[in-house]
Amino acid sequence: MARALIIVLDSVGVGGAPDAESYGDAGSDTLGHIAERCAEGSGDRAGLRAGPLRLPHLAGLGLGLAAGGASGRIPPNLAPAGPPRGAYGHAVEKAAGKDTPSGHWEIAGLPLTEPWGHFPDTRPAFPPELTRTLITEGGIPGILGDCHAPGVAIIDALGAAHVRTGQPICYTSADSVFQIAAHEEAFGLERLYDLCRVARRLCDPYRVCRVIARPFVGSAEAGFRRTVNRKDFAVAPPGRTLLDRAESAGRAVVSVGKIGDIFAHRATGCEIKPGPNAACVTAGLAALATLPAGGLIFVNLVDFDTEHGHRRDVPGYAAELEAFDARIPEILAALAPGDLAVITADHGNDPTWTGTDHTREQVPVLAFGPGVAARSIGRRETFADIGATVAAHLGLAWDGAGTSFLD
Repeated sequence: MARALIIVLDSVGVGGAPDAESYGDAGSDTLGHIAERCAEGSGDRAGLRAGPLRLPHLAGLGLGLAAGGASGRIPPNLAPAGPPRGAYGHAVEKAAGKDTPSGHWEIAGLPLTEPWGHFPDTRPAFPPELTRTLITEGGIPGILGDCHAPGVAIIDALGAAHVRTGQPICYTSADSVFQIAAHEEAFGLERLYDLCRVARRLCDPYRVCRVIARPFVGSAEAGFRRTVNRKDFAVAPPGRTLLDRAESAGRAVVSVGKIGDIFAHRATGCEIKPGPNAACVTAGLAALATLPAGGLIFVNLVDFDTEHGHRRDVPGYAAELEAFDARIPEILAALAPGDLAVITADHGNDPTWTGTDHTREQVPVLAFGPGVAARSIGRRETFADIGATVAAHLGLAWDGAGTSFLD
Protein backbone atom coordinates (compact mmCIF):
# COMPACT_ATOMS: atom_id res chain seq x y z
CA MET A 1 0.00 0.00 0.00
CA ALA A 2 1.04 3.56 -0.70
CA ARG A 3 1.52 6.41 1.80
CA ALA A 4 0.46 10.06 1.70
CA LEU A 5 1.69 13.39 3.08
CA ILE A 6 -0.47 16.55 3.08
CA ILE A 7 1.21 19.86 3.94
CA VAL A 8 -1.01 22.91 4.41
CA LEU A 9 0.80 26.23 4.03
CA ASP A 10 -1.62 28.10 6.26
CA SER A 11 -2.92 31.20 4.42
CA VAL A 12 -0.78 30.95 1.26
CA GLY A 13 -3.56 31.86 -1.17
CA VAL A 14 -2.90 32.44 -4.86
CA GLY A 15 -5.58 34.92 -5.89
CA GLY A 16 -9.08 36.07 -5.03
CA ALA A 17 -11.83 33.46 -5.15
CA PRO A 18 -14.66 33.93 -7.67
CA ASP A 19 -16.85 35.24 -4.82
CA ALA A 20 -14.11 37.33 -3.16
CA GLU A 21 -16.02 40.55 -3.78
CA SER A 22 -18.79 39.48 -1.41
CA TYR A 23 -16.14 39.21 1.33
CA GLY A 24 -14.54 42.55 0.53
CA ASP A 25 -11.51 40.71 -0.86
CA ALA A 26 -11.73 41.23 -4.62
CA GLY A 27 -8.16 41.68 -5.86
CA SER A 28 -6.49 39.98 -2.91
CA ASP A 29 -3.59 37.71 -3.81
CA THR A 30 -1.31 36.59 -0.99
CA LEU A 31 1.46 34.96 -3.02
CA GLY A 32 1.24 37.29 -5.99
CA HIS A 33 1.39 40.48 -3.98
CA ILE A 34 4.29 39.23 -1.85
CA ALA A 35 6.22 38.40 -5.03
CA GLU A 36 5.41 41.80 -6.53
CA ARG A 37 6.51 43.68 -3.42
CA CYS A 38 9.75 41.71 -3.30
CA ALA A 39 10.40 42.38 -6.99
CA GLU A 40 10.01 46.13 -6.48
CA GLY A 41 12.30 46.15 -3.43
CA SER A 42 9.72 46.60 -0.66
CA GLY A 43 10.14 43.06 0.61
CA ASP A 44 13.59 43.74 2.03
CA ARG A 45 14.51 43.70 5.71
CA ALA A 46 18.05 44.12 6.97
CA GLY A 47 19.41 40.88 8.35
CA LEU A 48 16.42 38.86 7.11
CA ARG A 49 16.13 38.89 3.33
CA ALA A 50 16.41 41.07 0.22
CA GLY A 51 15.58 41.05 -3.47
CA PRO A 52 13.04 39.11 -5.54
CA LEU A 53 11.11 36.25 -3.95
CA ARG A 54 13.16 33.10 -4.48
CA LEU A 55 11.19 29.85 -4.46
CA PRO A 56 12.99 27.73 -7.06
CA HIS A 57 11.88 24.36 -5.70
CA LEU A 58 8.22 25.28 -5.26
CA ALA A 59 8.27 26.94 -8.69
CA GLY A 60 9.70 23.70 -10.05
CA LEU A 61 6.72 21.83 -8.60
CA GLY A 62 4.39 24.23 -10.42
CA LEU A 63 3.55 26.85 -7.76
CA GLY A 64 3.92 29.79 -10.13
CA LEU A 65 1.86 28.01 -12.79
CA ALA A 66 -0.84 27.23 -10.22
CA ALA A 67 -0.89 30.89 -9.19
CA GLY A 68 -1.09 31.91 -12.82
CA GLY A 69 -4.11 29.69 -13.33
CA ALA A 70 -5.86 31.25 -10.36
CA SER A 71 -5.02 34.92 -10.89
CA GLY A 72 -4.28 35.14 -14.58
CA ARG A 73 -0.61 36.01 -14.09
CA ILE A 74 2.46 34.12 -12.93
CA PRO A 75 3.95 36.06 -9.98
CA PRO A 76 7.36 37.63 -10.57
CA ASN A 77 10.26 35.17 -10.43
CA LEU A 78 7.97 32.13 -9.94
CA ALA A 79 7.93 30.68 -13.45
CA PRO A 80 9.54 27.22 -13.45
CA ALA A 81 13.02 26.97 -14.93
CA GLY A 82 12.02 23.80 -16.79
CA PRO A 83 9.15 21.34 -17.05
CA PRO A 84 7.22 21.08 -13.73
CA ARG A 85 8.03 18.10 -11.51
CA GLY A 86 4.48 17.29 -10.45
CA ALA A 87 0.77 17.82 -10.98
CA TYR A 88 -0.27 21.41 -10.33
CA GLY A 89 -3.45 23.44 -10.23
CA HIS A 90 -5.62 25.61 -8.02
CA ALA A 91 -8.78 25.01 -6.01
CA VAL A 92 -11.85 27.04 -5.10
CA GLU A 93 -13.45 26.71 -1.69
CA LYS A 94 -17.05 25.54 -1.74
CA ALA A 95 -17.78 26.33 1.92
CA ALA A 96 -18.67 29.88 2.93
CA GLY A 97 -16.09 31.82 4.90
CA LYS A 98 -12.32 32.08 4.97
CA ASP A 99 -11.34 30.37 8.19
CA THR A 100 -8.90 27.62 9.06
CA PRO A 101 -11.27 24.80 10.15
CA SER A 102 -13.57 25.18 7.13
CA GLY A 103 -10.59 25.10 4.78
CA HIS A 104 -9.01 22.06 6.42
CA TRP A 105 -12.26 20.14 6.71
CA GLU A 106 -12.92 20.73 3.02
CA ILE A 107 -9.40 19.58 2.16
CA ALA A 108 -10.31 16.42 4.07
CA GLY A 109 -13.45 15.94 1.99
CA LEU A 110 -16.06 17.71 4.12
CA PRO A 111 -17.21 21.12 2.80
CA LEU A 112 -19.48 22.95 5.23
CA THR A 113 -23.01 23.48 3.94
CA GLU A 114 -24.03 26.16 6.47
CA PRO A 115 -22.05 29.28 7.40
CA TRP A 116 -20.60 29.85 10.86
CA GLY A 117 -21.91 32.44 13.27
CA HIS A 118 -19.89 35.63 13.68
CA PHE A 119 -19.80 38.40 16.25
CA PRO A 120 -20.50 41.92 14.93
CA ASP A 121 -17.80 44.57 14.65
CA THR A 122 -19.35 46.68 17.40
CA ARG A 123 -18.54 47.61 20.99
CA PRO A 124 -19.45 45.46 22.77
CA ALA A 125 -19.03 42.64 20.23
CA PHE A 126 -20.39 39.84 22.42
CA PRO A 127 -24.01 39.33 23.51
CA PRO A 128 -24.42 40.57 27.12
CA GLU A 129 -25.85 37.25 28.28
CA LEU A 130 -22.79 35.41 26.94
CA THR A 131 -20.45 37.77 28.76
CA ARG A 132 -22.41 37.61 32.04
CA THR A 133 -22.49 33.82 32.02
CA LEU A 134 -18.79 33.56 31.17
CA ILE A 135 -17.93 35.83 34.11
CA THR A 136 -20.13 33.86 36.51
CA GLU A 137 -19.22 30.33 35.44
CA GLY A 138 -15.59 31.19 34.78
CA GLY A 139 -15.11 32.79 38.17
CA ILE A 140 -13.53 35.94 36.78
CA PRO A 141 -14.03 39.58 37.86
CA GLY A 142 -14.95 40.74 34.35
CA ILE A 143 -13.49 40.92 30.87
CA LEU A 144 -11.44 43.42 28.89
CA GLY A 145 -11.70 44.07 25.18
CA ASP A 146 -15.10 42.78 24.01
CA CYS A 147 -14.37 43.92 20.46
CA HIS A 148 -12.82 43.06 17.10
CA ALA A 149 -9.06 43.44 17.33
CA PRO A 150 -5.69 42.10 16.12
CA GLY A 151 -4.27 39.76 18.75
CA VAL A 152 -0.85 41.34 19.18
CA ALA A 153 -2.22 44.90 19.30
CA ILE A 154 -4.89 44.21 21.90
CA ILE A 155 -2.43 42.41 24.18
CA ASP A 156 -0.05 45.37 23.91
CA ALA A 157 -2.92 47.75 24.71
CA LEU A 158 -4.60 45.81 27.53
CA GLY A 159 -1.92 43.48 28.87
CA ALA A 160 -1.03 45.71 31.83
CA ALA A 161 -4.69 46.22 32.77
CA HIS A 162 -5.22 42.46 32.59
CA VAL A 163 -2.33 41.75 34.95
CA ARG A 164 -3.54 44.46 37.34
CA THR A 165 -7.24 43.48 37.40
CA GLY A 166 -7.21 39.75 36.66
CA GLN A 167 -9.75 40.30 33.89
CA PRO A 168 -8.91 38.25 30.75
CA ILE A 169 -8.83 39.94 27.35
CA CYS A 170 -11.67 38.70 25.12
CA TYR A 171 -11.81 39.63 21.45
CA THR A 172 -12.89 38.38 18.04
CA SER A 173 -12.32 39.05 14.33
CA ALA A 174 -13.93 38.53 10.94
CA ASP A 175 -13.51 34.79 11.58
CA SER A 176 -15.97 32.75 13.61
CA VAL A 177 -13.90 32.91 16.76
CA PHE A 178 -13.94 33.86 20.45
CA GLN A 179 -10.38 34.51 21.63
CA ILE A 180 -9.23 34.80 25.23
CA ALA A 181 -5.78 36.18 26.03
CA ALA A 182 -4.30 35.89 29.50
CA HIS A 183 -0.90 36.04 31.16
CA GLU A 184 0.56 32.58 31.69
CA GLU A 185 1.95 33.45 35.13
CA ALA A 186 -0.34 36.14 36.52
CA PHE A 187 -3.53 34.37 35.38
CA GLY A 188 -2.31 30.80 34.92
CA LEU A 189 -2.14 28.66 31.80
CA GLU A 190 -4.40 25.85 32.99
CA ARG A 191 -6.89 28.39 34.34
CA LEU A 192 -6.97 29.97 30.87
CA TYR A 193 -7.65 26.59 29.28
CA ASP A 194 -10.43 25.90 31.77
CA LEU A 195 -12.01 29.28 31.01
CA CYS A 196 -11.86 28.49 27.30
CA ARG A 197 -13.66 25.20 27.91
CA VAL A 198 -16.46 27.16 29.56
CA ALA A 199 -16.51 29.62 26.66
CA ARG A 200 -16.57 26.75 24.17
CA ARG A 201 -19.80 25.42 25.66
CA LEU A 202 -21.35 28.88 25.88
CA CYS A 203 -20.47 29.69 22.24
CA ASP A 204 -22.08 26.55 20.83
CA PRO A 205 -25.58 28.09 20.51
CA TYR A 206 -24.06 30.92 18.47
CA ARG A 207 -22.45 28.50 15.98
CA VAL A 208 -18.99 29.87 16.76
CA CYS A 209 -16.34 27.67 15.19
CA ARG A 210 -13.40 28.17 17.55
CA VAL A 211 -12.57 29.36 21.02
CA ILE A 212 -8.84 30.09 21.16
CA ALA A 213 -6.62 30.40 24.22
CA ARG A 214 -3.98 33.07 23.58
CA PRO A 215 -1.47 32.91 26.45
CA PHE A 216 1.25 35.52 26.74
CA VAL A 217 4.11 36.49 29.04
CA GLY A 218 6.13 39.61 29.80
CA SER A 219 5.41 42.94 31.42
CA ALA A 220 4.38 46.46 30.55
CA GLU A 221 7.99 47.60 30.97
CA ALA A 222 9.65 44.83 28.95
CA GLY A 223 6.76 44.25 26.56
CA PHE A 224 4.35 41.34 26.14
CA ARG A 225 4.71 38.42 23.74
CA ARG A 226 2.45 35.51 22.91
CA THR A 227 3.76 32.01 23.61
CA VAL A 228 3.59 28.69 21.78
CA ASN A 229 0.97 27.42 24.25
CA ARG A 230 -1.95 28.58 22.13
CA LYS A 231 -4.77 26.06 22.21
CA ASP A 232 -7.82 25.89 19.93
CA PHE A 233 -11.15 24.53 21.14
CA ALA A 234 -12.94 23.83 17.87
CA VAL A 235 -16.31 22.35 17.01
CA ALA A 236 -15.92 18.77 15.83
CA PRO A 237 -16.39 18.21 12.08
CA PRO A 238 -20.10 17.54 11.40
CA GLY A 239 -19.37 14.50 9.24
CA ARG A 240 -16.73 11.97 8.28
CA THR A 241 -13.41 13.25 6.98
CA LEU A 242 -10.41 11.67 5.31
CA LEU A 243 -8.95 11.20 8.80
CA ASP A 244 -12.03 9.29 9.98
CA ARG A 245 -11.84 7.00 6.97
CA ALA A 246 -8.14 6.34 7.48
CA GLU A 247 -8.71 5.52 11.16
CA SER A 248 -11.65 3.24 10.36
CA ALA A 249 -9.47 1.35 7.89
CA GLY A 250 -6.82 0.81 10.57
CA ARG A 251 -4.27 3.08 8.92
CA ALA A 252 -1.57 4.97 10.79
CA VAL A 253 -2.38 8.69 11.07
CA VAL A 254 0.08 11.38 12.19
CA SER A 255 -1.07 14.97 12.76
CA VAL A 256 1.58 17.68 12.93
CA GLY A 257 1.10 21.26 14.13
CA LYS A 258 -2.42 22.37 14.95
CA ILE A 259 -4.19 19.65 12.93
CA GLY A 260 -5.30 17.99 16.18
CA ASP A 261 -7.00 21.19 17.38
CA ILE A 262 -8.61 21.86 13.98
CA PHE A 263 -10.26 18.43 13.89
CA ALA A 264 -11.18 18.52 17.61
CA HIS A 265 -8.73 15.64 18.19
CA ARG A 266 -10.99 13.17 16.36
CA ALA A 267 -9.23 10.53 14.27
CA THR A 268 -6.03 12.59 14.40
CA GLY A 269 -3.87 9.64 15.47
CA CYS A 270 -0.43 10.48 16.81
CA GLU A 271 -0.43 14.24 17.44
CA ILE A 272 2.85 16.16 17.29
CA LYS A 273 2.89 19.89 18.07
CA PRO A 274 6.55 20.89 18.01
CA GLY A 275 6.25 24.66 17.49
CA PRO A 276 7.36 26.81 14.53
CA ASN A 277 7.14 25.87 10.87
CA ALA A 278 10.69 24.55 10.67
CA ALA A 279 10.11 22.21 13.61
CA CYS A 280 6.83 20.99 12.07
CA VAL A 281 8.55 20.16 8.78
CA THR A 282 11.28 18.29 10.65
CA ALA A 283 8.67 16.40 12.69
CA GLY A 284 6.72 15.49 9.56
CA LEU A 285 9.82 14.12 7.86
CA ALA A 286 10.76 12.13 10.96
CA ALA A 287 7.26 10.64 11.04
CA LEU A 288 7.47 9.80 7.34
CA ALA A 289 10.69 7.84 7.94
CA THR A 290 8.81 5.29 10.05
CA LEU A 291 5.28 5.59 8.63
CA PRO A 292 3.95 2.15 7.68
CA ALA A 293 2.39 1.36 4.33
CA GLY A 294 -1.07 2.88 3.94
CA GLY A 295 -0.32 5.67 6.44
CA LEU A 296 -1.24 9.35 6.30
CA ILE A 297 0.59 12.41 7.63
CA PHE A 298 -1.28 15.73 7.82
CA VAL A 299 0.83 18.83 8.54
CA ASN A 300 -0.20 22.44 9.19
CA LEU A 301 2.40 25.21 8.96
CA VAL A 302 0.72 28.08 10.79
CA ASP A 303 3.50 30.67 10.99
CA PHE A 304 2.71 32.04 7.52
CA ASP A 305 -0.66 33.08 8.90
CA THR A 306 -0.14 34.00 12.53
CA GLU A 307 3.34 35.49 12.42
CA HIS A 308 3.21 37.29 9.08
CA GLY A 309 -0.22 37.40 7.40
CA HIS A 310 -2.18 38.84 10.31
CA ARG A 311 0.70 41.19 11.11
CA ARG A 312 0.81 42.40 7.49
CA ASP A 313 4.51 41.60 7.39
CA VAL A 314 5.62 41.21 3.77
CA PRO A 315 9.37 40.64 4.39
CA GLY A 316 8.66 38.14 7.17
CA TYR A 317 6.14 36.25 5.03
CA ALA A 318 8.58 36.16 2.11
CA ALA A 319 11.39 34.87 4.33
CA GLU A 320 9.08 32.17 5.72
CA LEU A 321 8.20 31.05 2.18
CA GLU A 322 11.86 30.94 1.21
CA ALA A 323 12.72 28.92 4.33
CA PHE A 324 10.06 26.35 3.46
CA ASP A 325 11.21 26.24 -0.17
CA ALA A 326 14.69 25.29 1.04
CA ARG A 327 13.19 22.17 2.66
CA ILE A 328 11.60 20.85 -0.54
CA PRO A 329 14.68 18.79 -1.53
CA GLU A 330 14.46 17.01 1.86
CA ILE A 331 10.79 16.26 1.29
CA LEU A 332 11.47 14.92 -2.20
CA ALA A 333 14.31 12.75 -0.91
CA ALA A 334 12.11 11.32 1.85
CA LEU A 335 9.39 10.09 -0.52
CA ALA A 336 9.55 6.37 -1.25
CA PRO A 337 8.15 4.68 -4.37
CA GLY A 338 4.37 4.81 -4.16
CA ASP A 339 4.27 7.88 -1.90
CA LEU A 340 2.12 10.92 -2.70
CA ALA A 341 2.77 14.41 -1.30
CA VAL A 342 0.33 17.30 -1.64
CA ILE A 343 1.14 20.92 -0.80
CA THR A 344 -1.83 23.26 -0.54
CA ALA A 345 -3.35 26.02 1.60
CA ASP A 346 -6.61 26.66 3.47
CA HIS A 347 -7.37 30.34 2.67
CA GLY A 348 -5.47 33.56 2.04
CA ASN A 349 -4.03 36.24 4.32
CA ASP A 350 -2.66 38.87 1.98
CA PRO A 351 -0.08 40.92 3.95
CA THR A 352 -0.62 43.84 1.57
CA TRP A 353 -4.38 43.93 2.18
CA THR A 354 -6.32 46.29 4.43
CA GLY A 355 -7.10 45.19 7.98
CA THR A 356 -5.62 42.12 9.65
CA ASP A 357 -8.05 39.36 8.69
CA HIS A 358 -7.91 36.41 6.31
CA THR A 359 -8.69 36.93 2.63
CA ARG A 360 -11.07 34.83 0.53
CA GLU A 361 -8.73 33.25 -2.01
CA GLN A 362 -8.10 30.23 -4.16
CA VAL A 363 -5.33 27.89 -3.02
CA PRO A 364 -2.51 26.08 -4.83
CA VAL A 365 -2.59 22.32 -5.26
CA LEU A 366 0.82 20.71 -5.89
CA ALA A 367 0.86 16.90 -6.02
CA PHE A 368 4.14 15.06 -6.49
CA GLY A 369 6.07 11.93 -5.68
CA PRO A 370 7.62 8.96 -7.45
CA GLY A 371 5.29 8.00 -10.27
CA VAL A 372 3.12 11.14 -10.18
CA ALA A 373 2.87 12.47 -13.73
CA ALA A 374 3.74 16.13 -14.26
CA ARG A 375 0.72 17.89 -15.71
CA SER A 376 -1.85 20.60 -15.12
CA ILE A 377 -4.91 19.58 -13.13
CA GLY A 378 -6.52 22.96 -13.81
CA ARG A 379 -9.10 24.56 -11.57
CA ARG A 380 -10.67 22.30 -8.97
CA GLU A 381 -14.14 23.38 -7.88
CA THR A 382 -13.66 22.28 -4.28
CA PHE A 383 -10.77 21.73 -1.90
CA ALA A 384 -12.34 18.31 -1.33
CA ASP A 385 -10.71 17.04 -4.52
CA ILE A 386 -7.55 16.80 -2.42
CA GLY A 387 -9.18 14.47 0.10
CA ALA A 388 -10.73 12.40 -2.66
CA THR A 389 -7.34 12.10 -4.39
CA VAL A 390 -5.49 11.04 -1.25
CA ALA A 391 -8.23 8.54 -0.40
CA ALA A 392 -7.98 7.00 -3.87
CA HIS A 393 -4.21 6.87 -3.60
CA LEU A 394 -4.41 5.09 -0.23
CA GLY A 395 -7.13 2.72 -1.41
CA LEU A 396 -9.69 4.04 1.09
CA ALA A 397 -13.40 3.73 0.45
CA TRP A 398 -14.68 7.21 -0.39
CA ASP A 399 -18.18 8.66 -0.27
CA GLY A 400 -17.14 12.20 0.63
CA ALA A 401 -17.18 15.26 -1.58
CA GLY A 402 -14.72 15.85 -4.39
CA THR A 403 -13.20 13.77 -7.16
CA SER A 404 -9.67 12.50 -7.56
CA PHE A 405 -7.45 14.43 -9.96
CA LEU A 406 -4.93 11.60 -10.35
CA ASP A 407 -7.27 8.96 -11.76
